[in-house]
Amino acid sequence: MQRRSFLRWSGALSLSAGLNASIISKAVAAMAVAGKSRVRPGDVNWPSEAVWSELKQAVHGNLLAVPALFGACVAQPEGEACSDVVSHMHNPFYLGDQPGGTQVSGWLNAWKPAPSVYAIKAQTTADVVAGVNFARQHNLRLVVKGTGHSYQGTSNAPDSLLIWTRAMKQVSLHDQFVARGGEGVDAPVPAVTAGAGALWIDMYHAVVAEAGRYVQGGGCTDVGVAGLIQSGGYGSFSKGFGSVASGLLEAEIVTADGEVRIVNAHTHADLFWALKGGGGGSWGVVTKVTLRTHALPEYFGAAWGKIKANSDAAYHRLIDHFMQFYAGHLFNPHWGEQVHLGPDNTLEISMVCQGLDEHAAQQDWQPFFDWVRTSAQDLTIVDELGAGAWKARGWWNVEGNSSMIPDQRPGSPSYYGWWSGDQGQVGVYLHGYDSIWMPQSLLKTAQRRQLVEALYQSSRHKKLDMQFNKGLAGAPPEAIEAAQATATNPAAANAFALIIIADGEKPAYAGQPDAAIDTQAASRDAQRIDLAMQPLTRIVPRPGSYVSESNYFNPHWQQAFWGANYPRLQSVKKKYDPDGLFFVHHGVGSEGWSADGFVRLAAR
Repeated sequence: MQRRSFLRWSGALSLSAGLNASIISKAVAAMAVAGKSRVRPGDVNWPSEAVWSELKQAVHGNLLAVPALFGACVAQPEGEACSDVVSHMHNPFYLGDQPGGTQVSGWLNAWKPAPSVYAIKAQTTADVVAGVNFARQHNLRLVVKGTGHSYQGTSNAPDSLLIWTRAMKQVSLHDQFVARGGEGVDAPVPAVTAGAGALWIDMYHAVVAEAGRYVQGGGCTDVGVAGLIQSGGYGSFSKGFGSVASGLLEAEIVTADGEVRIVNAHTHADLFWALKGGGGGSWGVVTKVTLRTHALPEYFGAAWGKIKANSDAAYHRLIDHFMQFYAGHLFNPHWGEQVHLGPDNTLEISMVCQGLDEHAAQQDWQPFFDWVRTSAQDLTIVDELGAGAWKARGWWNVEGNSSMIPDQRPGSPSYYGWWSGDQGQVGVYLHGYDSIWMPQSLLKTAQRRQLVEALYQSSRHKKLDMQFNKGLAGAPPEAIEAAQATATNPAAANAFALIIIADGEKPAYAGQPDAAIDTQAASRDAQRIDLAMQPLTRIVPRPGSYVSESNYFNPHWQQAFWGANYPRLQSVKKKYDPDGLFFVHHGVGSEGWSADGFVRLAAR
């Protein structure tokens, strides 16, 4: 432990009210056993300016001081730089292109965006190697970021060195790819390789729009490719093609020892498995990934509409009828995305499909639509009900698509745009967030009654997002089998949906004009989210939760995120990162560190 850190901690302990000398002695002894504290600016072992200059030379000038996102507004509120960030703060691509940018502006009582001291804007794998070695040799807190699209705030930390991979965004296609070590063993397959900074819109443009094939990726176009793979990853059509991690064929990663490793089913297979859903930021810096591509369905489609029940009893019947309808008509590889259940007794349909033409999509929904229209005494159609399909190759086209918002910054690719339905997430300040995988057994007639009751009771407190594409039950057997071979909680493969309950408000970045938060109102909202989750956890034993979309405060995160896979993940972590260079909140091995990732704790 560094002397200055020791003095700071022991001084804080001595000043704490109610701590007697014995308690102080035990606390200090425990820290001494831990024996490691990362250095911060001002500590005696913090690298000198000359040493930082050496790193800058090693990365060919790509070392940056990191300003706070709204730092310009603090310095000059009326200045051009402040006006620029204010005018772009609702653009997710802009936020991802800032070294201090995060897609979320904070989480009540959890975390606030905080810029690193320096960032390496990595252009090559060699830049990443230099950064990893520097952080290890100088005992620095290291952070890895592609786009900063993290609800948990895992891609930022104060007093740290950031390795920022956003510039590594090259995408290339393969007609016949074989992973290293698989020559003569594996059959060649079509694939796509992307740098760690590539976004899913980059992939969809190259694979779908230009090549006429499909790659399973995320729903939000501005999400980073590498980060989503490491979280497991789901997209609109996962019910047909499986999780994103399932499609990983090979990755290049710089591990804590500074080695560049090619990982796949033949080489470093244990690390390869951990990367497929074991959580981003825990294993090393992924620099390149290769994913399987699929034949592109001729059509992608959707179903939409909003229904309001005229009484609580009618709403209970509406939920019951819809869940019966879903189990009988939509629980298959074709249909995914969401249905929202609200405290105002509304059911909103926002679902998508793959592999169905317009007639088939409409036919699937006709029985439910007919039932709603003949129940006028109980139900009101708020937004017209409908279903349709379009040529899949143009699904992500920005031009002429009223559902997409174009990135109109000068120099941005013409195909950059984001779904208008995702706008509310851009810069959001979260009050609370939680998720739970719902086992497919609840769809059976004998158990559906308790499912419907739990959904109804939960919706009395907050809106529920039932995201059917994020539960793989109902997918083709090969997609489920591939998902079971990843590190993701096995509950995902056995779930018909992931239910998300979350809420927040307008952006509230530090330094942002008009960024005040009503913390009391936000706290009440967070409590309602907790209350809404309780009926669901009562009917799901040992509930699983999606690591990227989960409760920051979940005390059982190891079980919730990874289930029976966690002990194996711990073994991989100890093998490739025994000293814990890579730390994220509620990441594998994080229980061995203080909450901020700076102080190693004694073994418990």
